[in-house]
Amino acid sequence: MVLGGATAPLAGCDLFDRGDDPPPAPDPLEPLVAGALDLAGRHRAAIAADPGLADRLTPIAEAHEAHAAELRRVIGRTPPTASPAASASAPAGSEPLAALRRAEQQGRQVAAQACAAAPAERAALLGSITAARATHVEVLA
Repeated sequence: MVLGGATAPLAGCDLFDRGDDPPPAPDPLEPLVAGALDLAGRHRAAIAADPGLADRLTPIAEAHEAHAAELRRVIGRTPPTASPAASASAPAGSEPLAALRRAEQQGRQVAAQACAAAPAERAALLGSITAARATHVEVLA
């Protein structure tokens, strides 16, 4: 029996494939992407609040943005159209560099923990990010 006008073959799996597959589980590196973008945003906000800090903080913000981009590449996900870094506010208090230093220390700890738990193919990247954040702590001292 031939169905009138049917030119494509019908496959059983096509009949039930409605795209109802659950989304993939979050990648363990996604919090590091968010953290890198947050740190970049904090540095950019501090620069906006005090342009005299630009020479010191711009390279750090750019490093965090590069880390976020590389982490996204490893994860295989594209960046959102709006970055969470854009909504960051300047560090509170009279010592913005001290607040940034504390944020970098926390970020270094998170990256070090992720490095220790990561599979070998990701450990080198995470080790580099951890080392960079340790360097940022020193630059902010």
